[in-house]
Amino acid sequence: MDLSGAHIEAFLEMMSAERGAAANTLASYQRDLDDLHDFLKGRKVRLTEAATSDLSAYIAKLEKQGFAASSQARRLSAMRQFYKFLYAEGIRTDDPTSIIDAPKKGRPLPKIMSERDVSRLLTLAAEEAKAETPDRFQRLRMLALLELLYATGMRVSELVTLPVKVLDQEGRFLMIRGKGGKERLVPLSRSAIAAMAEYGRARAAEVKANAKLAESPWLFPSSGKEGYLPRQVFARDLKDLASRAGIRVASISPHVLRHAFASHLLQNGADLRVVQELLGHSDISTTQIYTHVLEERLRHVVETHHPLAKETKNAD
Repeated sequence: MDLSGAHIEAFLEMMSAERGAAANTLASYQRDLDDLHDFLKGRKVRLTEAATSDLSAYIAKLEKQGFAASSQARRLSAMRQFYKFLYAEGIRTDDPTSIIDAPKKGRPLPKIMSERDVSRLLTLAAEEAKAETPDRFQRLRMLALLELLYATGMRVSELVTLPVKVLDQEGRFLMIRGKGGKERLVPLSRSAIAAMAEYGRARAAEVKANAKLAESPWLFPSSGKEGYLPRQVFARDLKDLASRAGIRVASISPHVLRHAFASHLLQNGADLRVVQELLGHSDISTTQIYTHVLEERLRHVVETHHPLAKETKNAD
């Protein structure tokens, strides 16, 4: 006699009484275990007697059916709870889920901007910075922030906390202090150097008019408690600029520009290890979220230059 239904009911009662599981959680467990039960019936295996191979086959079936890794993980969690319960109750002498690996969640692809959209953003920022308006200092600051961010790919936290002494540096390189106090050297574009110089002159004029700024050690000072430009203010101003440039506001943030920096480098032939160094990633696996860019570039190279690809095109 198959007592699977009774065991599921006993498990749910335990989860409710001892763990205080919510009604939605209990209903979810019920659905997941009923589905597993149906699968095992098709294999002529009782729920209480399933082997690790049976449960792995169930997870594999979910993957084949297109279930997301998060959904598979939720089903596996229900199975683990259930079979631990059976073991604790003495109904089983083992836990068949103990050696089943959790489904690997794919890392979402980073949001990026096209080179064209970045160009539109920088062009508008440069045009607005030229205008002699009461807020010209803020416009020059925005241009400097954007040029630095796109030229270096630094984190927004690294950007807004740059010390004012970077204005005294000569040459085309900038020293950035990143996570864990690690320093890295990144090259600057000519336009970033020019934007910094122009902003530096405007900052010096502001300092003369505001004694408090004269004491600030930050490149982008603020009257807030931190003393430097809050990242939220930069993100807000960036979205305002994007809106004026006709770029979808929801698709842009300082972090998206960091992704654009990395992706555009790879698209134009940069090595993944070089991009890792520039981004300040301690592990290459973190940088590998951009491998989709490399794969697209390699596909284009093969289709463009491989003789067999050329023959195929000629045949068409």
